[in-house]
Amino acid sequence: MRKKTLIVFGTRPEAIKMAPLVKEFQKYPEKFDTRVCVTAQHRQMLDQVLDFFEIEPQYDLDLMRPNQNLYTLTADIIIHLKEVLEDFSPDYVFVHGDTSTTMAASLATFYQGAKLCHVEAGLRTFNKHSPFPEEMNRRIAGVISDYHFPPTRKAELNLLEEKIEPKNILVTGNTVIDALNYSSGKVARPDFQDKEIDNLKNLVKNGRKIILVTGHRRENHGRGFEEICLALKQIAKEHPQADLVYPVHLNPNVRRPVYEMLDNIPNVKLIDPLSYPAFVWLMAQSYMIITDSGGVQEEAPSLGKPVLVMRETTERPEAVEAGTVILVGTDRSKIFLETDRLLKNQVHYDEMSAKHNPYGDGTACKKIVEFIDNLE
Repeated sequence: MRKKTLIVFGTRPEAIKMAPLVKEFQKYPEKFDTRVCVTAQHRQMLDQVLDFFEIEPQYDLDLMRPNQNLYTLTADIIIHLKEVLEDFSPDYVFVHGDTSTTMAASLATFYQGAKLCHVEAGLRTFNKHSPFPEEMNRRIAGVISDYHFPPTRKAELNLLEEKIEPKNILVTGNTVIDALNYSSGKVARPDFQDKEIDNLKNLVKNGRKIILVTGHRRENHGRGFEEICLALKQIAKEHPQADLVYPVHLNPNVRRPVYEMLDNIPNVKLIDPLSYPAFVWLMAQSYMIITDSGGVQEEAPSLGKPVLVMRETTERPEAVEAGTVILVGTDRSKIFLETDRLLKNQVHYDEMSAKHNPYGDGTACKKIVEFIDNLE
């Protein structure tokens, strides 16, 4: 009898990291009845990823609403997933990481009585307020999960400290590397057509160092973003030979300070958020990356790109310890000084860009599917 697997996600980062798992399960239709449910916690950005990976969900809850809050989103996900779980009656439900979709789907799965499988399990900052609400989302999923797929040994140790049975844990590496390998190969093909990438080629000038900037996290809103913008302004002034390319998040708490403080600076290129393939292409062209994104901390080292992380804490300490990323928080002077060092000190840059990526070799999805296949 085929095992029934339901893969649930709702945001663009989840979609990117779960897409290769969907594709891997779909290789074995004789073993698995695999279905995809999207909550559409993000709508447009989610759809771009589904299109790129050629995934068509069997269930689309379409829950994104203007000015959505955590109360209504959590309730809506649980209520609407009830119908999906009752319709399909899956044996295994897969969730990813730390989103509100992950937390709410975990609860719904528990209520239904299916086995919960947590991809990218075991990440912890041990501060329930940072990142908010992600730290508590992943901890709740961890308590409910039956099977845990941490990306690293350190994440596994966190789970063991929480008394998770070793037989229910499999260290896999991060599925984002699987996605990156697929995506970077696809966008590099001569026959791949993408209007956004064509526009970026016109924006990015040959011979100039590209500093890719991304920033959106809730805990940085307000004074944090003002400090970030002041640092970027100083970098642009002190390094006119470099271009700062910043796809600006649509959240007005981000766009307002960014455009007020950085617009009209010649070597700061403020652009709209990019689709995943265009972002992968731009990462590959970049000299270095300044970000508050968790996923970028994992992806960039595989491309040999040093990363400065604009966060006070990270649930990905392996990257800090490996030397592939440096935590700079929202401290204006730290952001500038570390960027300045990477731009001026070639030995330091080469050492950082050559570090081994601690997040795996791109075989995470294969390991997960084999694990589920071998369960009784």
